[in-house]
Amino acid sequence: MSNENMRMKELYTKEVLPKLVEKFQYKNNLEAPKLQKVVLNVGFGRHSKEKDYIKNVENTLSLISGQKPVLTKARMSVSSFKVREGMTIGAKVTLRGEKMYDFLDKLINVTFPRVRDFRGITNKGIDRTGNITIGFKENSAFPEVRVEELEKLHGLEVCISTSAKTRDEGLELFTLLGFPFVKDNK
Repeated sequence: MSNENMRMKELYTKEVLPKLVEKFQYKNNLEAPKLQKVVLNVGFGRHSKEKDYIKNVENTLSLISGQKPVLTKARMSVSSFKVREGMTIGAKVTLRGEKMYDFLDKLINVTFPRVRDFRGITNKGIDRTGNITIGFKENSAFPEVRVEELEKLHGLEVCISTSAKTRDEGLELFTLLGFPFVKDNK
């Protein structure tokens, strides 16, 4: 593990963890919330029967994450959406450990600044247990994806899971890690 690869993990252990322990009065460092996993998710929607689109999404997710995506299947049939049980409806990648920290470092320092008309992310995406979901309308914001090589643009969702017990703990963790939140809303 090189020094630059562990930038986010080092930030967490040396700066974020002590501030969290001080603010929330934890008796032990292990009580403080930490990052558990990052899930990149793409739903195929109306393109679920197009093999080229599915292959494009798989290639994009593997470029962005460095891992092969898993295809997700429908658990139940929904006739109004023309979905049958067992049909392929999406793809996802789960990142943990070193790859998770590398991805988050790249997300905060490279990807967010590349999003067109980016003003910050809203903290309304944080749920009551301190996890956050961020949606991207286009996959072209990620540095690994070359716009000239893209066949079709697609959106994706980034879900970041933490061990936080409350929304405030999660918000503080993400703020200290450097997530660019919009100031005005609560």
